Amino acid sequence: MTDMRLPLSELLDRIAARRDEIDAGRHVPRDLVVDMKRAGIFRASTPKLFGGDALPPADFLRMVEAIATVDGSAAWVAAFGSANTYLAALPVETQRIIYRDGPDQVFAGGLYPLQPALPAEGGWIVSGRWRFASGCMGADWIGVGIATGTAEGGVPVTRMAVAPANEIEIVENWDVVGMQGTGSHDTCVTDKFYAEPWTCERGAASGIDEPLFRYPALSYQAQVHAVCNIGLARAALDVLAGMADGAKIMPGAAQLGDRGYFRTALARGEAEWRAARSFFYEMAEQAWDRLVAGDAPTVAEKTLLRLSATHAAHACAQVAQAAYRVAGIAAIHKSHRLQHIVRDTMVVTQHASLSEATFEDAGAILADREGKPGFP
Repeated sequence: MTDMRLPLSELLDRIAARRDEIDAGRHVPRDLVVDMKRAGIFRASTPKLFGGDALPPADFLRMVEAIATVDGSAAWVAAFGSANTYLAALPVETQRIIYRDGPDQVFAGGLYPLQPALPAEGGWIVSGRWRFASGCMGADWIGVGIATGTAEGGVPVTRMAVAPANEIEIVENWDVVGMQGTGSHDTCVTDKFYAEPWTCERGAASGIDEPLFRYPALSYQAQVHAVCNIGLARAALDVLAGMADGAKIMPGAAQLGDRGYFRTALARGEAEWRAARSFFYEMAEQAWDRLVAGDAPTVAEKTLLRLSATHAAHACAQVAQAAYRVAGIAAIHKSHRLQHIVRDTMVVTQHASLSEATFEDAGAILADREGKPGFP
């Protein structure tokens, strides 16, 4: 079992001190991943059956938010502390093997594009390459997406196949503007055999009888990414406030804190951040309370879960961009903290689970129309 004696505050200090290293190296170093384990990040969604914490989502989301205030990439990788909810769809005996060395297991996966799986005795033979395996450089287990046939209507039967990370090739091709330190490289296998018990249907119900594993999985995926922007926007506002007394460059010019547009932007940003954050956590806690009471979240609640996550991601990105616009010429330097923050927030809004389409899909249900298949 991993030593749990690292306070979250100390983890934040360690990440902040190595922010440039994370960005330049294009991944979170493995020793920092170990520190995240010690802080409880990667047992947060491990079943209590296997010694994990199985935290209420809002509790875990606040941990990721705190990390995002010091580094977006580290928060994105930490967000995959929620990903053990994916593993919960595997047979319980398979999970028992995964957690036999302790509850602090790091799972990463790039599940798309789906690759065909050929049936073999007891499992599947798989070859292919997948994209966006965030955190794979520090993972213990890596999942890939496979198509094992077609269902009614020609839709592929989608399964996830899981293996130890050392059995998966990582193609280091992550070269982006924002979230550079997430190490979201491609993964690859060639003629690899996956035994049937190491695969599960994507989105299948868990065999773990604990509340966390009845929480809406797609909503949780959206939330753990969206909360990165909540933390990043908080950091942007704090950086901006700290610039109020900055030195004047132009002779006779007022300091930023004495300019009306600066004050207005800072106040609006604070209000918009608090409003988006409140809606976000309100829905997470409401859905959890219903689960703990023994009920399933309603369609309306699941819709608001998705809507609150997408709204938080986009609203907080706008807060960060507004902070950049009023920060003055200093913020154009690549080394400026606001540059780093703004670039990271833009990536979060591009994630499929937080796309603009969510607003339309949520609006359809709010208007009492039929929603898109699979939503919410």
